[in-house]
Amino acid sequence: MKNTLLFFCISLIIGGLLISAGFTADKKLAQTGFQFLSVPIDARPVAMGEAFTTVAGNATSVFHNPANMALMTSFIDIGLNQNKWIADIDYISGCMAVNPLNGQFGTFAVSVLSVNYGEFLGTMVDPNSDKGYMDTGTFEPSAYSVGLGYAKALTDRFSVGGHIKYVSQKLGSSELPGEAGVNTTIDNEVDVLAYDFGTIYRTGYKSLVFGMTVRNFSQEVKYQTEGFQLPLTFKIGLSMNVFDFFLEPDNTHTLLISVDALHPRAYSERINLGGEYVFMDMFAVRGGYMYNYDERDITFGFGFQPKLLGSFRIALDYAYTPFGIFDNVQIMSVRITY
Repeated sequence: MKNTLLFFCISLIIGGLLISAGFTADKKLAQTGFQFLSVPIDARPVAMGEAFTTVAGNATSVFHNPANMALMTSFIDIGLNQNKWIADIDYISGCMAVNPLNGQFGTFAVSVLSVNYGEFLGTMVDPNSDKGYMDTGTFEPSAYSVGLGYAKALTDRFSVGGHIKYVSQKLGSSELPGEAGVNTTIDNEVDVLAYDFGTIYRTGYKSLVFGMTVRNFSQEVKYQTEGFQLPLTFKIGLSMNVFDFFLEPDNTHTLLISVDALHPRAYSERINLGGEYVFMDMFAVRGGYMYNYDERDITFGFGFQPKLLGSFRIALDYAYTPFGIFDNVQIMSVRITY
């Protein structure tokens, strides 16, 4: 059974790498909506090039691969994140995971994400105007999601997890010309339930880990006439502390290397590479490379996790991403564990 499971995981990795190398027949561009669900929100994975499918295991795993929450060692873990995205879009997110009785009943989590797009000037068609339109004032689009997650270690090597979230996006109201000069007001807000699934398999060979995840699975949604899908994404990955080959296992030095292959619904295939060096389980330096992204490639960041009273710890993480023709993106995260 173990050999079969290992073969299955290796097959997933090889298949994903082949896809990422270009063994696909079509180009997929701009086929989905609710793109805010594809924006990274946590500093640590962003600094590692978003190669985070198999990286264990805290509350923020609910946003990446919920199966990793099963590897939590603390009783409670809380994560808070702020992402200053391009075009002055602000992402605020938070999550909390609880691991009662050392995972005997699994790990439970809640997640919240809020997006503020800023202020926009609204217009509507006006055939009586020389400009062909009229101003309708300003409006502020927004989006949010609220979710519940669960993960369980089925064996000492194999873990599964899921995340169900209520997702909503509001693009303001609009008016359509009606009969007798009376306009019809339309509220452009839609919502839907979306699902994330994931698995993790620890091979038993040093610290080598395989994993996969499917994110943003849902039914089709639409505002008025045109329907669209959420940004469904399939990821497979592997990670390992490469110092296992050179040093005795301890917490003095670790160098985690992680690789993810992505198969998004709306884009061509991608590969994420990431690394994290940690000294004394307190200081971390991170870097990554994102292949086949329009404006992003190199990422980097750092983290600090001082030891406080007993098992109580606070982690501070920062990530910086050059973003081509846009402003550079900076993300700050705070994590509290006990």
